[in-house]
Amino acid sequence: MADRSIKASRRPVYFWKATVLLAGAVLLLSGCGESADTRPPSAGAADLSGVTLVLGDQAKGLRTVVEASKALDGIEYKVQWANFQGAAPLFEALRAGAVDLAPAGDTPVLAAATGGTPLRIVAVRRGQSRSIAILVPPDSPIRSVADLKGRNVVVSSARGSIAQYLLIRALAKAGVEEQDVKVGFVLPTDALPAFNAGKIEAWATFGVYQAFAEQKGARVLISGEGINSGLTFITASDEALGDPLKRKALSDVLGRFAKAFEWAQDHPEEYAQVFAKANDVPLEVSQTLRRWGDESLAPVEARDVQALQQVDDLFVEKKIFPHRVDVNALMDDQVFAPGSAALTQSASTR
Repeated sequence: MADRSIKASRRPVYFWKATVLLAGAVLLLSGCGESADTRPPSAGAADLSGVTLVLGDQAKGLRTVVEASKALDGIEYKVQWANFQGAAPLFEALRAGAVDLAPAGDTPVLAAATGGTPLRIVAVRRGQSRSIAILVPPDSPIRSVADLKGRNVVVSSARGSIAQYLLIRALAKAGVEEQDVKVGFVLPTDALPAFNAGKIEAWATFGVYQAFAEQKGARVLISGEGINSGLTFITASDEALGDPLKRKALSDVLGRFAKAFEWAQDHPEEYAQVFAKANDVPLEVSQTLRRWGDESLAPVEARDVQALQQVDDLFVEKKIFPHRVDVNALMDDQVFAPGSAALTQSASTR
């Protein structure tokens, strides 16, 4: 049985509390760093020296690869990093104008848009759906998704998450009614130690938390392969995109992000070591994440819009989201486009 001390949060992910915003502000102040280039802009170019971009991040997932690759060397503008433990506080910060850029999985982006957060999708980060899974302890009698019937399942981190999407689809595939499974929602930072202590029967989670659990012997009941999109979307605030100078800086920074992921693909072992040190995790955990597949950053394509719309339609059908979002209307495909200056003029990360 799951530990009764683990509280199941039933609030929708698009309902933000003032305390979450305060937490985001604290993280913003504590996670900031700056990088700048004092060289004057080239003749005829826009002067970006007065621009500061605040780059939101989750668990340093973006910052680590960018800094390891030195992708921001030589920028004309300034950057500050703001780190958050989850998408909910990150998008509340975006809503409040505290960050300009916010990366998140498909379902958190949809939840934020459903809640009215003024955002646009400007790029897609392609990864592997292996980094999402339903886990059980190594000695668990649960051997299949069908065995979850009547069991307690913890989902990280809130309603509308990528982990919940996996659970819904997996249950449907196994012929298990959702109401026959007891579902609770717990932040991954709290769920991980509880799972390792044997207090959680089954856990739907993702990323580094999943890698940690698997390194401790957790058994994968089912992964997101063939179910989840494996996409992370880079979103920007309407306010930042409406500022011509910030928009130009965003275009450049996205091109540099793309170069950073290219560097990571070319230097997997070096990146694994940097990631482990920067995030204070064992090298084995970092190497597990790398083995799950390379990531890349690219302009959004029609197939991404379609995949995201399918996710939204399912969550509306399940009444997790109150109304449908027109995903195509969320796109801004002019900030990071093939042939743009951001893609052709970014500093080399080699």
